Amino acid sequence: MPIKLPADLPAYDVLSREGVMVMSEDAAARQDIRPLRIGLLNLMPKKIQTENQFARLIGATPLQIELSLIRMSEHQTRNTAAEHMETFYRPFSEVAETGETFDGLLITGAPIEHLPYEEVTYWDELTQVFDWTQTNVHSTFGICWGGMAMIHHFHGVPKHMLDHKAFGCVRHRNLAPASPYLRGFSDDMVIPVSRWTELKREEIQAAGLPILIDSDETGPCLVEDPAHRALYVFNHFEYDSDTLKQEYDRDVQAGQPINVPANYYPGDDPARMPQNRWRSHAHLLYGNWINEIYQTTPFDPAKIGREIADLRTQRR
Repeated sequence: MPIKLPADLPAYDVLSREGVMVMSEDAAARQDIRPLRIGLLNLMPKKIQTENQFARLIGATPLQIELSLIRMSEHQTRNTAAEHMETFYRPFSEVAETGETFDGLLITGAPIEHLPYEEVTYWDELTQVFDWTQTNVHSTFGICWGGMAMIHHFHGVPKHMLDHKAFGCVRHRNLAPASPYLRGFSDDMVIPVSRWTELKREEIQAAGLPILIDSDETGPCLVEDPAHRALYVFNHFEYDSDTLKQEYDRDVQAGQPINVPANYYPGDDPARMPQNRWRSHAHLLYGNWINEIYQTTPFDPAKIGREIADLRTQRR
């Protein structure tokens, strides 16, 4: 089954050219099937690039996916045309007011990791999003800073600044091969890393959360939070082949101190074309997440989040 996108969203043409099955809203309406409703809270500056990356991964499963684009209510982006935002995005305040439910929600990273969480201009609203997921979302996936912010909100796990940027393609270990989220994963894998902060392994373990993927070099990568029906990934399975190159070239042109991304260019030579060695694991991870949602989400969308409300009622 394809992913359902507005026909005029840039990702529609991009994914069509790549062979990903996409379907317009009109065509989807003619199918007698309930699609999985996946929201994307996009905090990245390059909105369209991020839309393409995640739509490509969640659209590669056999299930019909309906993708909804969400933004913070008051924060205005300077890197994406206002017309695009107005046409395709809805503010979170509107989504929350309507009482909508989602089978899954992706919360992206944001290039603000140097700031304390409480100094982020939209922090108060973002914490409302985190709490809202507990009643209106079946499964949430926090990515990079989005995952760090969510694990901090629910468990108080802090982030720590690094003295240099963790940047490149880093080897990781599969610590939980029996996890449904790691079905089909190799024992070790290469994953793109791009961040100035880290989470400490012992602080995550002290919060009682299982680490599914880890690295000796850059620490925990994928963490499961069963109580909040969430996954947190601190690295970038979703990156395109040239995303690290774009970041490196940007910093070089701006005169910013930046190391050549490790293990990314053949021979560590930035003049050569980088090779993608993580694409298959990216599709496995997000495909497994979608499959796990499909296996466990209520058929009636109105019942999404009800399990938490019922549990709280029982405890009273």
